[in-house]
Amino acid sequence: MSQYRLDRRAFLQGLGGAMLALPGLDAMGATVTENAPKRFCAMYTANGMSLPRAENNIPEWSWFPTMSENGKFVFGHSTEPFKPHRNKLSFMGGLHHPSGPKADPHTCSDMWLTGAPLHNPKPGTYNTAGLDQVIALHTKQYCRQPSLILSIDAGTGFLSRTGTISYNLEGKPIPAENNPRRIFDRLFRGDRDSVAAEHAKLQKRIKLVDAVAESAKTLDTQLGKSDRERMDQYLTSLSELESRLIASEKWIDIPLKKQDYSHLNLDATSEGEPAEYYRTMFDLIALAFDADITRSVTFMLNREDGMGISDTFPIKLGLGKTHHNLSHATDKEGQLNFAKYDKFLAEQISHFLTKMDSYSDRNGTVLDNTIVLFGSGASTTHHSRNLPTMVAGGANMGLKHGTYWRSGESRMSNMYLSILHSMGIGVESFADSTGTLTGSIFKA
Repeated sequence: MSQYRLDRRAFLQGLGGAMLALPGLDAMGATVTENAPKRFCAMYTANGMSLPRAENNIPEWSWFPTMSENGKFVFGHSTEPFKPHRNKLSFMGGLHHPSGPKADPHTCSDMWLTGAPLHNPKPGTYNTAGLDQVIALHTKQYCRQPSLILSIDAGTGFLSRTGTISYNLEGKPIPAENNPRRIFDRLFRGDRDSVAAEHAKLQKRIKLVDAVAESAKTLDTQLGKSDRERMDQYLTSLSELESRLIASEKWIDIPLKKQDYSHLNLDATSEGEPAEYYRTMFDLIALAFDADITRSVTFMLNREDGMGISDTFPIKLGLGKTHHNLSHATDKEGQLNFAKYDKFLAEQISHFLTKMDSYSDRNGTVLDNTIVLFGSGASTTHHSRNLPTMVAGGANMGLKHGTYWRSGESRMSNMYLSILHSMGIGVESFADSTGTLTGSIFKA
């Protein structure tokens, strides 16, 4: 039996000639491990993290950890929920985008995944491709959907106050989704009458999108400058939708992995209880990765400058003021409440990491095959250096965790290039990178 080998693309034939792909088995040999999925998830929170002033005497509430005498880092109170995952995550200090200090501080979410060289400083017109979309370009052939783009608020927001952290290869914002039921239907909907009917339905929708896009282009020529900018975003949305529909069609004949959805509350909304909403969204992401529906996900947890429903979440949690207001606090009580909201977010993300680590993958867990990035585009509000950054997962991509890595000052884009190389994407550069992040948690 030790010499018995199966083709890694082996299928089983069932009743009626239906074909079902086999899971990864030891009998398939080393190629299974070599071709395990490599995934990426980026989660963003606005307004920076709590780094309390020294005079308030609450250093234990700083988001960045401290170092102990034995060389290990010590979690602050606001990141204690991550303790169960100590050996599968690392904190990264000293990172920044060189363009950050030159930009409107409220656009830091726009450039977080792009590095956005400011050749044109007008908000909404200067951006470049996002890291998640470069990854999607190289992984989309292996999964049903190139990427999943989520936000606390749907759409793209508006110029200078965007509601998405995902930018396409042309640097245009991609609309985000925020409704759990719509997201579930898009990812897992199983109410197809027949494969043929589903093919016909998709073809009809693709033709409809084509027709709407053509009409929109005709209308665009008759509009003024500001309206043309809005129409440009609309056309980008249509293009994204069409790409998604075309990608979906070729996967119709392939059955989804059977999963348990009973724990999902698809009626959760961002207007309701914050923890329930966040956990539902995170559970959807974890299920999408487990079923290998997509390998690139972004989730914008909060928007900059007090925009959107999430700004009220601290009030719902009994912390007194809005998120943006707390981020500007200089007094002890205000900075403590801001840190307590950081802890609330850490609890939700720790739940996500636990869920990812509970799903078995071909070699290890889903978390072992996923690089998870969590951070903000500012350290404290409007300060664009030493960006709070945590990286988790990716053990099967060579990441070595359990450390607080710090540099005097390193480019965020160098870390992004390291992420790309860890995922086997051999591009020579990303944005304004000057090389990979050597001597860090990433393999050389």
